[in-house]
Amino acid sequence: MKLYSIAVSHPARAAGLMLRYKGIEHEIVDIPPGMQRVMLRLSGFRGATVPALRINGRKVQGSLNVSRAVEDLQPEPHLFPVDPEQRAAVEEAERWGEADLQPSPRNMFRWCISRDYELRRALAKTTGMPMPSLVARLMKPVGWYFARVVSGTSDESIRADLAALPEQLDHVDELIATGAIGGGQPNAADFQIAISVRVLLNFPQLRPLIESRPAGELAMRIAPNFGAALPIELPTEWVPEPVSARASG
Repeated sequence: MKLYSIAVSHPARAAGLMLRYKGIEHEIVDIPPGMQRVMLRLSGFRGATVPALRINGRKVQGSLNVSRAVEDLQPEPHLFPVDPEQRAAVEEAERWGEADLQPSPRNMFRWCISRDYELRRALAKTTGMPMPSLVARLMKPVGWYFARVVSGTSDESIRADLAALPEQLDHVDELIATGAIGGGQPNAADFQIAISVRVLLNFPQLRPLIESRPAGELAMRIAPNFGAALPIELPTEWVPEPVSARASG
């Protein structure tokens, strides 16, 4: 079994964590950022996104498909509850995490990468690329392509993503309170949602919004070692205030 991944990809890390939780032996194929479209096509995948999983010749792409594929391959420990109502709640939480929450840190990161040389250089160093300064210069058009063409980001869309973030974090906290996620044993929605929150914790300006919340605690419990703070700079006036600051104001 091979898991095609990118070191900074949170959906790919979620897939890897699910495989580890299941105790399924697998090989990780790390793809350099920006090269996924080419390398996945050369490896026989139709799509251009990670996670991409090869299981005895079968090809599966996308974190939702991966969670179901590994559950079918090895049912225990369960990623989905046996009880139908509980399973429906987990599946809905997982779907929301994939469709609504997962794109936010990705889009913010790609927007910053397309604009910030120092961030591109730090990413090159973090992922082990040689000559990071040169790579940072060469990555600029690639970063622009992924930000503008693939993700469709703009100043307006990133500002809207940031404005929506407090409500999204509130929803994560609500899912924890209702027991859909955050229980004693992680489920597919835990991995899907917590890994996205964990990435947001690596944005220095966003960490104060998250770290004291139940969402932040869950993220650190599920993926304590995922990534590290990078020199990501979002426009200060776009960044929401922490809950305590909003309340006191």
